Amino acid sequence: MAADSASASGRERLAALADEPVDHRFKGLPPDAEGLTVGELAAERRNLFSGGFTTPLLALSAERLEHNLRLMETYAERHGLVFAPHGKTSMAPQLFWRQIEHGAWGITLAVPHQVRVARAFGVQRVFLANELVDPAALAWVAAQLSADPAFRFVCYVDSVRGVELMDAALRGLSSRPVDVVVELAAGEGARTGVRTEAECGAVADAVAGVDTLRLVGVAGYEGEVPDADPERVRAWLRRLTALVVDFDKAGRFAGAELEEIVVSAGGSAWFDAVADVFAELPALSLPALKLLRSGAYVSHDDGHYREVTPFVRVPEEGALQPAFRLWAQVVSRPSDEQAFANAGKRDAAYDLDLPVVQVVRGEGGERPADGISVTSLSDQHAWIRTAEGTGLRVGDWLGMGLSHPCTSFDKWQLIPVVEQDGTVVDYVRTYF
Repeated sequence: MAADSASASGRERLAALADEPVDHRFKGLPPDAEGLTVGELAAERRNLFSGGFTTPLLALSAERLEHNLRLMETYAERHGLVFAPHGKTSMAPQLFWRQIEHGAWGITLAVPHQVRVARAFGVQRVFLANELVDPAALAWVAAQLSADPAFRFVCYVDSVRGVELMDAALRGLSSRPVDVVVELAAGEGARTGVRTEAECGAVADAVAGVDTLRLVGVAGYEGEVPDADPERVRAWLRRLTALVVDFDKAGRFAGAELEEIVVSAGGSAWFDAVADVFAELPALSLPALKLLRSGAYVSHDDGHYREVTPFVRVPEEGALQPAFRLWAQVVSRPSDEQAFANAGKRDAAYDLDLPVVQVVRGEGGERPADGISVTSLSDQHAWIRTAEGTGLRVGDWLGMGLSHPCTSFDKWQLIPVVEQDGTVVDYVRTYF
């Protein structure tokens, strides 16, 4: 498949999302919309609160989503970083392309299925933040590389054994080698990656010994640094940049017909440290592709990432805005101190923090949710504690902020995008 054809096919598939019928698969959508397509429903510009939507219902703010996309585009440009946001956060091809249109180099992903989704929708540059040793997945990658000269694929290697398995699976399958970066672990007890610089060298030597792989740089994830604080994170990042400098001095990138050397890091909590340390990187024999991979920014949140985002530490750079709101309805009010709403673990992220009740919508309009809090979640219910005088009634809608975007998107297949006045202007399809 030629590059232009692959991209055009992906764009056509993206446009075709509007032709998907609205039906029982998509929770929260208006029952009377069944028989319409997603595009037709979007064109009706229904109001989220009066247009027949049912609870529970997750919505994305159109204005805040756009704000976050622009902010990170500007941040990456300001700091000389190339941006490949982590697509595992949303698994939404529409958002992948919004990110690319806002300057992203490509999309980072975690597992082969996610890469297949991105490719199905025409994404031309993929960074796989994992070592890939599955023969079937490697055969598919090789076929993609052979069919599309413009497709760029980079993945981790973190062991000599991994290199051997990749080589065995790829031999004879592709006219191009698979580009790999050696993953440096963030320390003892960290998740994946090579623990020492000497071992990194052994992995690089193993790559050099095969024709199926090409070493293009180094990478890692600073979010796994034990007892992370600014000093420890920067110390580890300097290990990463020193490793790429040592590899370059040793000629490990020579003769590989490279145009650039990749150095990559960056989750959503320490990208300020990544920007600072990558700015210190001395000149290499080739241009450095300083690749940042933060993903949670796209929706941000009202919990964990609100607390740890670098914009808290460097407010002069701007501020991300939480774009999610989960709406649920009060379905039981057994006492003055307790209520139950119809959203639970099937609907809301709960692995880091419980949802936070922010507003109440009732017969008198919308008001702050003072004295109302979520204490726990069942599969389909939120347990609500209410202080005296809240006036909460059965039938009221509760608007809740969520923590952890990665475990919010995955519970919803089709998410309304809503403007500030309540008008639903689009629907985001996810593929988990």
